[in-house]
Amino acid sequence: MKVDVLLGLQWGDEGKGKIVDVLTPKYDIIARFQGGPNAGHTIEFDNKKFVLHTIPSGIFNKNTTNVVGNGVIIDPFVIKKEIENLKGGDIEVSDNLLISKKAHLILPTHRLLDTVFEKAKGNKKIGSTLKGIGPTYTDKISRNGLRIGNIENSDFDTKYQEARKRHLKTIIQYDPSYELLTIDGLSFPEYEKAWMEALEVVRGLKKINSEYYLNKALDNGQRVLAEGAQGTMLDIDFGSYPYVTSSNTTTAGTCIGLGIAPARIGKVFGIFKAYCTRVGSGPFPTELFDNNGQQLRDIGREYGSTTGRPRRCGWIDLPALRYAIMLNGVTEMMMMKADVLNLFDQVKVATAYNYNGKSSDEIPFDSVNTEIIPEYETLDGWKSELDSIEDYEQFPQALKKYVAYIEKQLNVPIGIVSVGPDRSQTIFTKHT
Repeated sequence: MKVDVLLGLQWGDEGKGKIVDVLTPKYDIIARFQGGPNAGHTIEFDNKKFVLHTIPSGIFNKNTTNVVGNGVIIDPFVIKKEIENLKGGDIEVSDNLLISKKAHLILPTHRLLDTVFEKAKGNKKIGSTLKGIGPTYTDKISRNGLRIGNIENSDFDTKYQEARKRHLKTIIQYDPSYELLTIDGLSFPEYEKAWMEALEVVRGLKKINSEYYLNKALDNGQRVLAEGAQGTMLDIDFGSYPYVTSSNTTTAGTCIGLGIAPARIGKVFGIFKAYCTRVGSGPFPTELFDNNGQQLRDIGREYGSTTGRPRRCGWIDLPALRYAIMLNGVTEMMMMKADVLNLFDQVKVATAYNYNGKSSDEIPFDSVNTEIIPEYETLDGWKSELDSIEDYEQFPQALKKYVAYIEKQLNVPIGIVSVGPDRSQTIFTKHT
């Protein structure tokens, strides 16, 4: 068997959690392969809404095992709250949630480092979620990190204190009054205490050597879906650097984040919105600053599920999607939030960029400091509600044309079109 991969093709927030939830019954295992609590995967069904930050989106199916892979970084404080919220919705995680021993820990001082580093950047700030992502991956790469497997060792407290002391030396240089800084509404001493209490919850979770577990599962014919976080345009290598996340969000990250050989990658599902959004700083060629942009934000409820920050909104960007498809080897696409465009008379599509006086479909090396002017084509809007639609054939003709146009431009079929936030508002197209 091979591992299918599901990931975002834009700047994150594409709706990956919903599609993983929809596809879960087809798989035995759902495995997260990168990122951490900077992710916010939202799932709605039966008038309930859940936001997952670390736990894979297959957790709502009792027959599916959910694996948090070695490429993920974990904040015990966050995952404890996540587990409690799930239990409040009658979702039990103890039987079908497994954590890789090689996944790295986000320490309280990583959160502080994130805060003081971002504050020091001033108007050049990255737009960090302040979840400690960058500092944790930095410690991982510099070989100073603590991993989930370490919490079972007798010397964990010693190693924790060593890391804490090392981090505080840096933090004090930026802000000597660090104890007055707040993390999720708590002072640093309060947060650290809560973190230690949450660590006991993590100690009670099932921990595995995930690379062995997943490869044996594949050998035994089990079906595995790898769930990505963030989006391709935030990849540490291929995104709009330095306004990126700290992990590889592409298909290649699946191999590293789960211990899967490249030859074991199967289908690659690419998720994108019918328009574009971005949170935080960084280039966004099709961003709208007018009433259209505000309409997209309001109708689409474009506010971060992790941070609550308003998202920047704009028209769909085909050069960026072509780039993401190329990097990931996408075999099938899923288009989300088609319903958000219901009220528009016309919908614009960026088909190319103009920079340095030339038209191009390539993203320039320095997209941060290059003025990029999108070249648009205009399509008719569908001007109709999609709430009651249950079948692709019921789509308004203009929406069918929009789907067909994107497929032709990108040369990849669209297998799903989402017409609302609920699990039931997921339409499989003629390709599926």
